[in-house]
Amino acid sequence: RLITEVALDQEAGQLGLAMSDETVQRLLASEKVFQGADGKFDAMRFKQIANDAGFSERGFLADQKNAYLRKTLTDIVVAGVEPPKLMVEAIHRFRNESRTIEYFVLPPSLVGAAATPSDEELKKYFDEREQTFRAKEYRKLTTLVVSPSAIGKPDSVSAEEARKLYDEVKSKRYGTPEKRDVRQIVLKSDSEAEAALAKLKAGADFDALAAELKLNPKDINLGLVEQRDFGDAAVGAAVFALSAPGLTEPVHTAFGTVVSQVKSITPAVYNKTFEQAEPELRAEIAAQRATPEVRKLHELIEDQRASGKPLAEAAKAAGLETQVFEAVDDAGNDRSGKPIASLPSGPDLVKAAFASDIGVDNDTVATRDGGYVWYEVEGIEPARQKTFEEVKEAVADAMRSEAAQKALAAKADEVVAKLNAGQSIEEVAKELGLQVQRANDVKREARPDFNTNVIVQFFDVAPRNAGSVVVDNGRLVFFVRDSKTPVFDPNSIESKTIAQQLKPALNNDLLEQYVGGLEKALGVDINQRALQAATGAERDR
Repeated sequence: RLITEVALDQEAGQLGLAMSDETVQRLLASEKVFQGADGKFDAMRFKQIANDAGFSERGFLADQKNAYLRKTLTDIVVAGVEPPKLMVEAIHRFRNESRTIEYFVLPPSLVGAAATPSDEELKKYFDEREQTFRAKEYRKLTTLVVSPSAIGKPDSVSAEEARKLYDEVKSKRYGTPEKRDVRQIVLKSDSEAEAALAKLKAGADFDALAAELKLNPKDINLGLVEQRDFGDAAVGAAVFALSAPGLTEPVHTAFGTVVSQVKSITPAVYNKTFEQAEPELRAEIAAQRATPEVRKLHELIEDQRASGKPLAEAAKAAGLETQVFEAVDDAGNDRSGKPIASLPSGPDLVKAAFASDIGVDNDTVATRDGGYVWYEVEGIEPARQKTFEEVKEAVADAMRSEAAQKALAAKADEVVAKLNAGQSIEEVAKELGLQVQRANDVKREARPDFNTNVIVQFFDVAPRNAGSVVVDNGRLVFFVRDSKTPVFDPNSIESKTIAQQLKPALNNDLLEQYVGGLEKALGVDINQRALQAATGAERDR
């Protein structure tokens, strides 16, 4: 950074760039960091910041003058730079290309069970991969959780309270609220509104009446709106009181009298009924009520710990119980390699526990709902190399699995060759007794039916060609039926957004090249010994 600044200072000097003290003072006064609560330049704040940075007032002004000159120079370098159309189009194609994929999965059963390896083969396999069969380090943990969700009592929450919360949050959490396509006109008086309503009821066209009243079409057409979108609650209530599309009675507001027309109604769609959501809503309300109790228990337990009591005794004094986990590895799994679902605060607790030791008084780990987890490391079982006899069965399983994968890969290669030779995927699947499936509109983005690696493989194969990839239940063989890319429009919102996202990176690349050129022209050379001496690296040797 220092070399870059010096290089730019040298270039600014050679170009004769300069800036008056008055200009520097004006620019500094406009910096928000030097402004007070009233938005005006605060001289005392300026002096304090300068002093904290180790500058006198004059020295700070000189430093900032150089900074402004450097910025002027770099702004000139990148001024007017726009991402090339070809680059934007390439990203547009990458993001929007979609493919139709036909596929089926070759199950492991298709290649039969692998032969049972001999003891000599097992031993050789183990010797070549013994690091794979190491026992991980395990820690025995005692934990105590005090959090709103842990001590809350959902049974104490009434159904009426849960129903009230459901009505408040259902639109945001559980689906889409009812929407109505609404148009409205605002008249100066109630009498004008009554006359307008009479015309509409008699068959007058809403748009024609709005034009007659010289109203802007943009002001009358609200589009699809929810009840909460209305600035005046009375207008919203009148609009959503209609049981079918039609006209509302005039509603008097602070801005005039409103007549609304509901053109269509889009019903609400919810993916959870109250009965389905009731248990979690009761738990949420109970947790909110338990928050004050959490604070009290935290103070009580901390007092007990400060007096030197073990965690189990501190918990007992607070009327609580600890939980013991006999063996936890650094990934939060038990000895069988399965995740421990009941482990409080999950990864955060594991990270803290493996950074601690036996007998250490640890800080609490926070829970997501604002609670606390106390923990003690009761024992440590070090990682170790397992013997061949311990893992013999696991080695045999690994060998059989590897052999099956190789056989399945060979079978997939054979199938792919048939597809690329022109045989239809339906024919090949029928020969194997498998069912072809189709995935439409597959893009380079996450999907619930395919993981990222599978999607990458879909796009590594040319259209009208086949390929295969490993999946959890075997090997997926696929055929790229077609590939489509929307027409590139450089003036679309998406294209402009892509260009805007590219611009900072493009500017940085250009500035790096420019500064690199300056340093080369100036003959910049770093004395490594001097640098090591300055940073203390030489003394550390």
